[in-house]
Amino acid sequence: MPEFSLHPIDLSLVGVYAMVVVYLGLRFAKKHKNAEDYFLAGRSMTWPLIGFSLLASNMSSTSLVGLAGDAYSTGISVYNYEWMAAVILVFFAIFILPFYLRSKIYTIPEFLEKRFDGRSRTYFSILTLFLNIVVDTAGSLYAGGLLIKLIFPEIPMWQTIAIMALVAGLYTIAGGLAAVIYTDMIQAILLLIGSVIIAVIAFIKVGSWEAVQNVTSPEMLSLVRPLDDPAVPWLGLITGVPLLGFYFWCTNQFMVQRVLSAKDENHGRWGAIFAGLLKLPPLFIMVLPGTMARVLYPNLPKADLVYPTLLFDLLPVGVLGIVLAGFVAALMSQIDSTLNSASTLVTMDFVHKKRPDFDSKKLMWVGRGFTAFFMVLAAIWAPYIENFASLFKYLQKVLSYAVPPIVALFLIGIFWKRANAQGAISAIIVGFVSGVVLFILNEFKSVIDIHFLYIALILFVAVIPVMIIVSLLTPPPPEEKTTGLIWNRKFYRSESRLLEGVPWYRNYRILSIILILFTAALVIMWW
Repeated sequence: MPEFSLHPIDLSLVGVYAMVVVYLGLRFAKKHKNAEDYFLAGRSMTWPLIGFSLLASNMSSTSLVGLAGDAYSTGISVYNYEWMAAVILVFFAIFILPFYLRSKIYTIPEFLEKRFDGRSRTYFSILTLFLNIVVDTAGSLYAGGLLIKLIFPEIPMWQTIAIMALVAGLYTIAGGLAAVIYTDMIQAILLLIGSVIIAVIAFIKVGSWEAVQNVTSPEMLSLVRPLDDPAVPWLGLITGVPLLGFYFWCTNQFMVQRVLSAKDENHGRWGAIFAGLLKLPPLFIMVLPGTMARVLYPNLPKADLVYPTLLFDLLPVGVLGIVLAGFVAALMSQIDSTLNSASTLVTMDFVHKKRPDFDSKKLMWVGRGFTAFFMVLAAIWAPYIENFASLFKYLQKVLSYAVPPIVALFLIGIFWKRANAQGAISAIIVGFVSGVVLFILNEFKSVIDIHFLYIALILFVAVIPVMIIVSLLTPPPPEEKTTGLIWNRKFYRSESRLLEGVPWYRNYRILSIILILFTAALVIMWW
């Protein structure tokens, strides 16, 4: 085990990074004049910023610790969540994104109101707030707190977490989504550079790939695992993983909000495809280093210690500070994304509806107030995370029980014109009740034993006939609930006309095909 201590140079580099991101937040604060500026960066973001921000918000400190730890203990199958993101982002760019941008929404639940009614919007807003704050923030804070406690064991975790939450909160409160996106770009670049450095040094120290194969079974180096695999069975890979991925990349406010800030549809689509491309390298720079650690550190007491051990054992002074800044950046990226999206949801889905007399500038200040509130909430919640680690394993599974009905609403709503508000709310009720029952029977009472990836498919399939039957038994939706919100062949043909004569490198369909081919080649290589 290495000595988890920081040289003053490394500590200084982390401090400089923190000051830079706060400065950016204060700088962007001067440019905000209304709610659109604050919550959606004036709808002016370009594709590189969107792509890097999507990666940074997704690749939290939880991901860094989790990917390396799972590769160390169970194998590289954890990477299935990463490459599947590329496929889902292509689907999102082609079929979902244009309807979000054309409807000029601030929040994803708002789209459900446009397509169905306010009941669907309210339910999804509350669900998203719960999942973003309790599940997403909790996992990120736990991973960040784990590393901080290793470095400064004498300092209570709540103090260090409070400082990090305060720094992330300050630039998010001041600068809004623009500050979040620009700092996310810095964070993503730091993250990628740091991960590449660790991967290269780890491989040099291991000496050869044969050394890894000698201590690792072939099954652990395969992406496609048997049906009885406890982590990612192959059937779950083609059922549950895409459903959870669709929720995360296509309907989760703190991810999709970056795409809503795009200056136009092209930049939104290119940004999503670019993010999909950025999800492919983590196999080599985040997952496989965890497998290499099996050679370097064969007797670690906990898999969660793999990434911190790689950091402190392999990196020299100065480089450690840069990479550690990337790790801190990943933690802050998760926090700033959650804070900004949560304040957007509360402000636009609840306050704005209750107080329509509030002008855009007043809504911006309401959003800042809620950002501060959620910052304090995150800081208070953080110290309790390590005491309830097993609970958070359950909370990660909550997605499988909570989001499949929402995924059904979006997919059926966008592809089937006859779906109406009555069908949507019926699907929500049946999905919620069924999810609670299955969660109790499967996770607490152990009456049944079903993998959580199969649970997602069961709930998804269960609510679809409910939505279809109720929609057919009740009046069709009015025209304003479907116009401009449905994907059909007419929409496809109009898009095809717009793409005529467009160079291949600007044609999102060709770029999507290239990304899918890259992804397929990678999966086949590690089959």
